[in-house]
Amino acid sequence: MQRSTITASEPDENGHWGKFGGRYVPETLVAPLDGLTKEFTRARQDPDFWREFDQRLRDYCGRPTPLFHAHRLTAHAARAQVYLKREDLCHTGSHKINNAVGQALLARRMGKHRIVAETGAGQHGVATTTVCGMFGLQCIIYMGAEDMQRQALNVFRMRLLGAEVIPVNAGTRTLKDAINETLRDWVTNVHDTYYLLGSALGPHPYPLLVREFQRVIGREAREQILSAAGKLPRALIACVGGGSNSIGLFHPFIGDPSVRLVGVEAGGRADSLGQHAARFHSAAASGGGCVGVLHGTMSYVLQNEDGQIANTHSISAGLDYAAIGPEHAYLHDGGRAEYIRASDGEALEGFRLCAELEGIIPALESSHAIIPAIRIARELPQSDAIIVNLSGRGDKDVQLVAELN
Repeated sequence: MQRSTITASEPDENGHWGKFGGRYVPETLVAPLDGLTKEFTRARQDPDFWREFDQRLRDYCGRPTPLFHAHRLTAHAARAQVYLKREDLCHTGSHKINNAVGQALLARRMGKHRIVAETGAGQHGVATTTVCGMFGLQCIIYMGAEDMQRQALNVFRMRLLGAEVIPVNAGTRTLKDAINETLRDWVTNVHDTYYLLGSALGPHPYPLLVREFQRVIGREAREQILSAAGKLPRALIACVGGGSNSIGLFHPFIGDPSVRLVGVEAGGRADSLGQHAARFHSAAASGGGCVGVLHGTMSYVLQNEDGQIANTHSISAGLDYAAIGPEHAYLHDGGRAEYIRASDGEALEGFRLCAELEGIIPALESSHAIIPAIRIARELPQSDAIIVNLSGRGDKDVQLVAELN
């Protein structure tokens, strides 16, 4: 692959990475988004804000998370050393808590006491509900009815933690539709409500602020791999739905051209449109994505010939989304990051392999990165290292996997 000249990745003042990103919203959301942008800009320059953020991540969320040398996965690959960044060990079981803490602090600064959020796999919903409990905020979670069925454990956890979980029966009854309903709620109740968006997508400033709260993953991983291996990794591999766990890992390494950045999309069960959630699948193919707008941002979007948003499929609810975050689109088109696919079957294989060889049950989302990582490790010498972002734990998925046996 030809190496890119991209050494930094920052949006302009309007939230554009090149042609991607921006703010494509109804007029009723312009003022709330302007207010959020101004508050985040102030917070970003406030040492006290980051001091509290870091303290909450340390004392409440359990950071730093370990970088684990996966000896048996390494032996299975029989080449490069495989390391797992253990975001599954965060409080609530995934990287989602990092962003939830940061945005809850913003909501508090803005005087908002009612939080609305969308969720697919349920991990963002659980993380949001948890931080609302910590800060004493009212919490309403929108979740597609289809996702509620396959993630029943997380629905119970959210309700146990005090959230009102509202099923969404419109459309495909998955993440896209949950985001639509959350936006409608926010527009209606913007005077006292904060929308705590869960991934690095949506209108500006959300892709930027979510990335900033997730960059802790890559900052820690960089320090940890230098300590463990004495040099930078040859590759970073992470699953990509909206893209928050992956951009959080990738961003601190963008200026290191020797480090491959590899995002793994949901290849689903077939290549045809509606059977996968791979936005970077060749645009020339019948099932590929193309540039468009969804939920307020310009990026690669799966759409039909009439420009309507296409149905998607993934065995993992968290990757079952028609668009990808705009910064990923920028890194893709600039050649700095590469994006590949893993099928449902490969995700299940990675799920079982990680459990059997390392005693770690990964989320089905994270499982998409395991088999591609093994393939990449086999291309490299034994002296090199790669890092796989284990973005969440798999207890939420055990029942689903059991039913597929």
